[in-house]
Amino acid sequence: MARCKIGKTPDYGSGVSSRRVTLNPKVARRSFLKLSAATAALTGAAMTAKMTRKATAAAGTGKKNAHPGSQMIRSVCTHCAVGCGINAEVQNGVWLRQEIAQDHPVSRGGYCCKGASAIDMVTSEKRLKNPMKKVGGKWQKISWDQALDEISNKLLSIREKDGPDAMHLNGSAKVSTEMAYLQRKFAAFWGSNNVDHQARI
Repeated sequence: MARCKIGKTPDYGSGVSSRRVTLNPKVARRSFLKLSAATAALTGAAMTAKMTRKATAAAGTGKKNAHPGSQMIRSVCTHCAVGCGINAEVQNGVWLRQEIAQDHPVSRGGYCCKGASAIDMVTSEKRLKNPMKKVGGKWQKISWDQALDEISNKLLSIREKDGPDAMHLNGSAKVSTEMAYLQRKFAAFWGSNNVDHQARI
């Protein structure tokens, strides 16, 4: 309950006594500071290594490894030039899952949404594995030879008609650093400086 303590400061004829409200007038400022310091000291002691320990999986719980025989391989995300760390679990050469590299000096235990979905570039069911061509409003699978022949013939016809600068190459935030390097090299060999990135458009 809040208590009122009448101050000793004269009121100089105002007719109203000056009052100050405190939750407990018996606790002085010095006592409050002592209690605060003691609370902070106890909290700091509770956070020390002697009173806490590293969390470990409970032994004998009967849980089995989801991928027996797999190994964790330290890798680097290839989506940009930052070089965030990824711990990839691999079994028989197949990338099964990934974990954050907590002790990586660059990413420091985190990465962006592209890095979090890096495994989808390999394991996603929606990933294209064959060239697709739209015929009559519907997508159809075609062979790699047919795709390369049709694309190369179309590019050559554009270059012969309008020159190398008639082609623009647009990068993507989803491609890897190596893919971006090859795209820029291809533009240089083609003779075009029309290269940009989708993040700027």
